[in-house]
Amino acid sequence: MSDLRYPVPADRHRIEQVIDRSRFLCTIERVRTVEEAQAFIREMNAEFPDATHNCWAYVVGTPGSTDRIGMSDDGEPHGTAGRPMLTVLAHCGIGEIAAVVTRYFGGIKLGTGGLVKAYSGAVQEALASLPTVERVDTVTVGFHVGYHQIGAVQQLLPTVDAEMLEQRFEADAAFRVRLPRDRFPALEAAVQNLLRGAAVFERESD
Repeated sequence: MSDLRYPVPADRHRIEQVIDRSRFLCTIERVRTVEEAQAFIREMNAEFPDATHNCWAYVVGTPGSTDRIGMSDDGEPHGTAGRPMLTVLAHCGIGEIAAVVTRYFGGIKLGTGGLVKAYSGAVQEALASLPTVERVDTVTVGFHVGYHQIGAVQQLLPTVDAEMLEQRFEADAAFRVRLPRDRFPALEAAVQNLLRGAAVFERESD
């Protein structure tokens, strides 16, 4: 799988399970940054302030990446909630993802093994029906061509999935476009071919 394209949650998604009279609600959200993950967790704590536990885990970035992760047992025995949840997220093949499992205790203790199974199972159940979309890493670039090359450029852009952001017609024709980062080499090669190697690209900061 390319790091530039991968599935991410399309929308907030929630499922509910009842295990030995305890209610487990798993809510999944797309999070692009650690700050977004923390804000989502705070929102879940505010939505379910009376819950026995709001355990959570998140993976920010590409599927399975480990540089921006987090987890919490939120009062459950150590290692029985956050870690199992994180393990499921890390191996699900979906990026930019956070999960909060809300538990309302039903009076029957599940034991450590039962808790691990319940928390990981809640996340797995939510993932099974989670709608996803493809996340595409993009780049915005500007370049100039002569007026007689405008038609060729306009025909080229759809072939590299480029979105026209701006056109200016002055001494020459200036284009500003956004396209998937992995399609930029094809655009660059084609425009350089048009201009016989004289094209200059201005890449905006991402």
